[in-house]
Amino acid sequence: MTAGLLLAIATGGLAAGVVAGPRWPRVWLGLNGVGCAAALVAAVQVLSGTAAWEWRSVVAIGGEPLHLRLDALSGLFLALVSVVGGLGALYASGYWTDRQHPDSAPRGRCAWSALVLNLVLVLIASNGLHFLIGWELFTLSAYFLVTLDRRRVAARRAGWLYLAASHVGTLALFAFFALLAERTGSWDLGPLRDRADLAPLFWLALFGFGVKSGVFPLHVWLPSAHASAPSHVSAIMSGVAIKMGLYGLIRFSGWLPVPGEAGWVLLGLGAVSAVAGIAFALAQNDLKRLLAYCSVENVGIIVLGLGVALLGAAQENAAWGRLALAGALLHVWNHGVFKALLFFSAGSVLHATGTRELSRLGGLWRTMPWTAGFFAVGAMAVAGLPPLNGFVSEWLLYLGLLDTVTTRGPIAWATVPAVIMLATSGALALAAFVKAGAIVFLGAPRTPEAARAHESGPLLLAPMGLLAAACVALGLGPVLVWPAIARAVNVWHPGWAVTPAPASLVTLGPLHLALAGVAALAVTILWRRVQRPGLRRAPTWDCGYAGPTARMQYSGGSFGATMAGWFSWLLRPERSLRRPRGPFPNQASLLERTPEAVLERVIGPVAVGVMQVSTAVRRLQHGRLQFYIVYGLIGIAGVGAIVWWGDAP
Repeated sequence: MTAGLLLAIATGGLAAGVVAGPRWPRVWLGLNGVGCAAALVAAVQVLSGTAAWEWRSVVAIGGEPLHLRLDALSGLFLALVSVVGGLGALYASGYWTDRQHPDSAPRGRCAWSALVLNLVLVLIASNGLHFLIGWELFTLSAYFLVTLDRRRVAARRAGWLYLAASHVGTLALFAFFALLAERTGSWDLGPLRDRADLAPLFWLALFGFGVKSGVFPLHVWLPSAHASAPSHVSAIMSGVAIKMGLYGLIRFSGWLPVPGEAGWVLLGLGAVSAVAGIAFALAQNDLKRLLAYCSVENVGIIVLGLGVALLGAAQENAAWGRLALAGALLHVWNHGVFKALLFFSAGSVLHATGTRELSRLGGLWRTMPWTAGFFAVGAMAVAGLPPLNGFVSEWLLYLGLLDTVTTRGPIAWATVPAVIMLATSGALALAAFVKAGAIVFLGAPRTPEAARAHESGPLLLAPMGLLAAACVALGLGPVLVWPAIARAVNVWHPGWAVTPAPASLVTLGPLHLALAGVAALAVTILWRRVQRPGLRRAPTWDCGYAGPTARMQYSGGSFGATMAGWFSWLLRPERSLRRPRGPFPNQASLLERTPEAVLERVIGPVAVGVMQVSTAVRRLQHGRLQFYIVYGLIGIAGVGAIVWWGDAP
């Protein structure tokens, strides 16, 4: 295992160095694959039951000896980094080539290797100082990937917003680790569950890691960064990078004591994030922005599960707490797989049409059948439909939530609205992806670019196919991954022993297999009927129009207008309406935009106010000595008045 991890680190660093010199994309791809494979082998070893790996080096970084640790919990995340990191590099080789992007492609390969390498270091670092170093380096690597196309203003703005938000979170994490080191006397990290005085530090960790994970309302950087980045970068940012925030929350809520109300706060944050995230997704007309907001929803689902687990640990009730945490951890993996698949599919559409606006797409299933099929698999998985993997993790979470009724206390009553909000987010996710799939792939092409679309090449389709197969495999054989999930749960709470899989999870696999067989048979029969000779083809119902056009189809806005209207109080859409005038009007328009509510309605006005105050204060610094003396006298008089007021009887 030591050799595997060191090989992963060495090849990752070498891959980053190769592209700094001659442009050797194939050598880079091979080195990246070797490094990801080595890390995956190490992760699988600890997940299969091998004892946790720990290594200390005599080499000091920042005055602290290098201390690395890999257990089942970090191994679960490491496996995800390896899979998405390796497949994303393969996808990038066909999506962002040297021929099309001669300037940015070598920089992109270097930043990709640095990102994957530092993600690995964050997961295995067992020293607070080194954790922060890896955290900051992975943030900078992600920034360079988001702004890979520097010619686009939107990409530069998204990158700066991501960098600013990340550094705000990093400040909180620096305070967290510094206070932890000050109180324990060491930067070394490890279980300290008996130190009750460390519990208040949880709030710093929640803010710092919450910004990185994109939990609502700390998600302000996420939609623009994921939408503006190249699609393979969006995939690793959404599927893996935001999971580092979740890893931090899960890791340190298991290693350190937490306040008694922490579980309730996470339960509420998760439920709100799940519903708000998918509500914003439903209102989007940008395919990648829709996928980005869907990540906010899924982060909420995972945070909700962690909140229930904390409540279960506080109540010493292992049954439903363990199920909720198992569902959350499995959803980390499931979301990473199907969200990478969806962003790869969106990248395939963008690569073929040059646009990601839903209103400029349509009818792509005829020219891009493989992409349409892979997107359908990812959409079904993200909507939590059987027999795919998204259903399995949400099922475990539902089991944990519903089992809380046995407590007959406040927890049972609190989880009722959580179940309702989780079910609501699932229904809205289904509606959002029916909208996305129908507008993009069904109907008639809305623009000449959509009509001229073509299927992507094998370098793009192969990673999509492997991820789609993983979605199906995790859905058909959930019991096979239960031991790995149970070991990760046991690392988080050593009092929860590794137990056999729940009975419902055991029966879920055969049921999913039967359902998949029925679905495959139905699709085969339908396909043969459609392809049989002599079948007369005609336009669909034209609503009384003799010559229907693509403009008469549902648009993305009209498709989800009713459901988006339910959340208008949150979305606050901006409408620009030009009504038809006269008996024979020739112009009319309706433009609708859904703003980034938290960023534009809350943070933006506050930032403007701060800038106005700071500008006014700067006028006091004008270089006139006599005024500075007056300022000093006013300050002394003010301090004297405060002291006198405090001493007055």
